[in-house]
Amino acid sequence: MITLERLQTLLHTFSKLSVGLVGDLFLDRYLHIAPDVCEYSRETGREAYQVARIRNQPGALGTVLSNLLALGAGHVLPVSVIGRDGHGDDLLRELEAQAVDTSHVLRSSERWTPTYIKPLIPDSGGTLVELNRLDVRTRKPLSPETRGILCDRVRQVFLETDGLIVLDQIDEPNEGVVHDQVRAGLKSLAPTQPDKLIFVDSRRGLGRFDFGLLKGNQDEILEAAPGESELRRAAGHLADRTARPVFCTRGAAGILIVYPGGTQEPAPACPVSGPLDIVGAGDSATSGIVLALLAGASPLEAAILGNLVASITVQQLGTTGTASVPQVLDRWHEMCR
Repeated sequence: MITLERLQTLLHTFSKLSVGLVGDLFLDRYLHIAPDVCEYSRETGREAYQVARIRNQPGALGTVLSNLLALGAGHVLPVSVIGRDGHGDDLLRELEAQAVDTSHVLRSSERWTPTYIKPLIPDSGGTLVELNRLDVRTRKPLSPETRGILCDRVRQVFLETDGLIVLDQIDEPNEGVVHDQVRAGLKSLAPTQPDKLIFVDSRRGLGRFDFGLLKGNQDEILEAAPGESELRRAAGHLADRTARPVFCTRGAAGILIVYPGGTQEPAPACPVSGPLDIVGAGDSATSGIVLALLAGASPLEAAILGNLVASITVQQLGTTGTASVPQVLDRWHEMCR
């Protein structure tokens, strides 16, 4: 366990840090369905759910961004592409409400703003249950012109910030912000400042990165190392390729750190009870890990802090949660008791 003095030192440093973010900004739109209003469509005869409340939040890269801010990061600078549509207007409104600098968020009339529409209805006990999600996004690559502008913005943000988070949210290759051209640009930037953190989290594309500090869950790590069926060996393969530690999130088992050469360090999870919502848990862990590393933490200390943050966000139901500094300190005290 990390000592209270060390934890406080790291948390206090967060306000001095600037973090760049590269990836797909989504809008998470929550539709709260009224449970006590029942109407039927005359045309179809089916029940028409009645929305009592609409709640918007930044999602995907925006989830990481919101967690960085909740933890007290001094400055966050996202690089992304969204559409010139109503969802994009709502997303920018949410970002600006958090005083986020959106000068590098490009808008394109050729794309829809990626949006997760999440209908929520309370069960008999009052717990919010998410119905089938509705996804909105453009399923084609960015135009060459937009890719060129995007690469210029990534280079600028890399130079202006203390470290960079690359979040590859889109499963299909080259249909999102983190396409081959951006990846090549980042690879060329990495050796110009070899000590600068480039933290990469990719759902399906970790295997395409041979630079940076990689983080993924068990399935993502195994998929990124074809031919390796054992998690530790797969993570070790990636660590040897990048010459950096690899962070593997394992849910209730915590985080496993594997170093080049195969040395391992486990960071146990913080036990939590009651109803849980794991949506966004990995993104919240990323925020804690990255800020801790930039503040001078060891990989193990960073993983412990990431676990503390995630243990708080998974207890927030029907929303993509965040964790504040006081909450992290409270959770540390609970763990010690």
